[in-house]
Amino acid sequence: MSAPIVTGLMAYGMSGRIFQAPFLSTHPGFKLKAVVERSRKIMAGTYPGIVSYNTVDELLNDPEIELIVVNTPGYTHFDFARQALKAGKHVLIEKPVAATTAEFKALYDLSRETGNHVMVYQNRRWDSDFLAVKQVIESGRLGNLIEVNFRYDRYKPELSPKKFKEDATLPPNGLVYDLGPHLIDQAISLFGRPLSFRKITAIHRENSEVIDYFSFQLTYPNQLNVNLTSGLLIAGPLPSFVVHGTLGSFIKNRCDVQEEQLDKNMKPTDPAYGQEPAGCEGKLILADLDDKKHTEQITSLKGDYTHLFEAVYQTIRNNALYPITEEHIAWQMELLEAE
Repeated sequence: MSAPIVTGLMAYGMSGRIFQAPFLSTHPGFKLKAVVERSRKIMAGTYPGIVSYNTVDELLNDPEIELIVVNTPGYTHFDFARQALKAGKHVLIEKPVAATTAEFKALYDLSRETGNHVMVYQNRRWDSDFLAVKQVIESGRLGNLIEVNFRYDRYKPELSPKKFKEDATLPPNGLVYDLGPHLIDQAISLFGRPLSFRKITAIHRENSEVIDYFSFQLTYPNQLNVNLTSGLLIAGPLPSFVVHGTLGSFIKNRCDVQEEQLDKNMKPTDPAYGQEPAGCEGKLILADLDDKKHTEQITSLKGDYTHLFEAVYQTIRNNALYPITEEHIAWQMELLEAE
């Protein structure tokens, strides 16, 4: 393996603590060197020796750092990623990559000018539950697909204490840009760009200024319909993944445990990491030639966001194609921005 990629984090909030630092500190392809901590200096308590800068400028001026992780609030992503590229750094940007298609295109154009990579952090491609869905679809056991439903249901009637998330004047904001990129990316990774789509949004929470419900209906070749839905006032969640085909159906709940494990300080190298608990198996229902139905329990593959970081490493060190491509993000932005 080539020399580790020296990496800096732009923040050490929930995202840095759960979704970034555990992987950058355990993957041998990375050296996690520095972080920006504007007020409380706490990261060194878990990662001794980490360099804690007071400002983004200090981080970007560190000549040793090759990769910057832009894990700050969404409304800062475009500006901070642009600054990092101009400083000669590769960037890994958490979703949403930008507020508009114009901003997204500007970042990728700048990356070509500077010779540095722009990569978008879409970790949900490596959730255990989604991997089970992908495995069943790609097996062909469902026959020709008819309808696919992906949901991300929550019940959170209170407004977020993070004020920027509820401020309509700070785009990108609202549930479309929060959970929408996860669901859209999962659909795109399986089926590509839809032939057409319909988008519905609403605001239901009391005093909310930003969208807290959305539904996309995506139309694909061969009359396949893919529905993506999320809401913050869903008290009785439905199964998160429901796939119907000409030969049967597959039903799967959202059971990925990675975020919970990482929040409890489990390392990605722990053998139990990413393993769904018993009772979370998906249900595969197939009909035979006599129209008799047979049900089979499908155990999920191990979820592991390490694969995303391995892809980042291979892209930077070996110029491999990053799996979340510029084209994928362009299609995602088209849906996110649509009226």
